Amino acid sequence: MTAASAQSRNQVLRGCLGRFATGVAVVTFDGVADGTAKRHGLTINSFTSVSLDPPLVLVAIQRSVRAHALLHGRPFAVNVLGAEQRRLATHFAGRPHADPDWVEGAHAPRLAGSVSWFECTPWSEHDGGDHTLFLGKVERFGHRPGPCLGFADGSFITIPETTP
Repeated sequence: MTAASAQSRNQVLRGCLGRFATGVAVVTFDGVADGTAKRHGLTINSFTSVSLDPPLVLVAIQRSVRAHALLHGRPFAVNVLGAEQRRLATHFAGRPHADPDWVEGAHAPRLAGSVSWFECTPWSEHDGGDHTLFLGKVERFGHRPGPCLGFADGSFITIPETTP
């Protein structure tokens, strides 16, 4: 397979995977970059529950992103974004806006106003090809009502809140 055909195959694969609608979340944590302690966040759509006993969640972080190495061994929070929080998604995806409002968590910093959140302590890390799979033990969590921010076919979507 030539480099051009491999690239084309990867683009088609990415398009196929993009047909699967996902929620949008931001992983937040404290870390040291350039000798300075500060808060970090990464927009993700690779987030899933793993176990209820013990309570575990998984986030997949691309190895090439700058903050990847900073997350190793650190407590983190997963902030599931509400439909009105698109600016937060783009802010932590590399198009910064005004600094977000933070909530001081017991284990990791969180974003104010998320529709749900999970504060996690490190459980394990696994090789996932060009990603690392970070499993976290859920220590604290919460939620609020409202529609969620989603992503499908390369665009943001609204996932309406359902009522039982």
